[in-house]
Amino acid sequence: MPSTSSVPSSSASAAASHAVVEAAKPGTPAADGYRMPAEWEPHEATWLSWPRREGISFPDTYDRVVPGLVQLVTALAESETVRINVADDAMEKELRGWLKGVPPERVEFFRIATNEPWCRDHGPIFVKRPKAPGLAVVDFGYNAWGFKYPPFDDDDVVPTKVAERLGLPVFDCDMVLEGGSIDVNGEGVLLTTESCLLNPNRNPHLNRGEIETNLRDYLGVKQIIWLGDGIEGDDTDGHIDDLTRFVNADTVITVVEDDRNDRNYDPLQANLERLRQAALSEERPLHVLTLPMPRKIVREGQRLPASYANFYIANTAVLLPVFGDQNDAWAASVLREAFPTRRIVPIDCREIIWGLGALHCLTQQQPH
Repeated sequence: MPSTSSVPSSSASAAASHAVVEAAKPGTPAADGYRMPAEWEPHEATWLSWPRREGISFPDTYDRVVPGLVQLVTALAESETVRINVADDAMEKELRGWLKGVPPERVEFFRIATNEPWCRDHGPIFVKRPKAPGLAVVDFGYNAWGFKYPPFDDDDVVPTKVAERLGLPVFDCDMVLEGGSIDVNGEGVLLTTESCLLNPNRNPHLNRGEIETNLRDYLGVKQIIWLGDGIEGDDTDGHIDDLTRFVNADTVITVVEDDRNDRNYDPLQANLERLRQAALSEERPLHVLTLPMPRKIVREGQRLPASYANFYIANTAVLLPVFGDQNDAWAASVLREAFPTRRIVPIDCREIIWGLGALHCLTQQQPH
């Protein structure tokens, strides 16, 4: 992905409306009292979609990726139930063999076929409300990041299949949206990027205002903070989960590049400036922490989108992607301060990142 976006941007666009006076569209989650919880709120489970050996995400590297995925499941199982989509009995049998060290009661398998393993993007987005039914699934459209990697027909129907298995209501939204393109604080604020959500390869029929209305109606948010561009090598057109994440209701953590000659330097500095100008309300500032970037990783001539922002917040731990880099320990120390009650678990993602994603891209939380 280029380091600059074709979508016009300015620091002024980082400011989002603080009060929404119009009522939510009838029949949408917001109208029915649902909201998308923050990732640090209690989970019932974490969902994964196990990759297919013949899939396109890990060409000729499947066996090298498996140890990192097993480490991911093992760490998650210490925190909560892990629910894994598998294609068939053979895949489940093979996976059970790899997971012999994991308590079997902590792992549940679902016969839900997927094209690729990026459950954050094709999986269900759960919304929650106080009254019964307390949990529901939002099924946005999915087109493999702008029709980049067909086929994606199995991935596109995962949310509804999960909801059917769990006996949950489903809200269908006629808008393409991947889970990695948004991040919420659970109290009405959402982060996203112009380079992804305003890209014509997702929703050419929708303008910014219409996209914002859908985000409010289907995720129960009131304020949207727009950042600009993503990092080099990110084939998602700039997912927020490689850039900036909420770590509590009024604090974000964002990656910065120190090397002025690196192509990521300017877009990440521009995003940092937008965040510093943003506010949650007149009385409530947005606090901004920074994370380093790992050194540039190039494989077979392609820059890979390695980022410490692609961490996953589990019930008792934060799973941090690391890359055998001098900044791994620095990133861990920053997250340790941001999440003092959770263990920081580094997981080597040098093979996983060859699929152009990391830990957050592979996981999707189901709220308790």
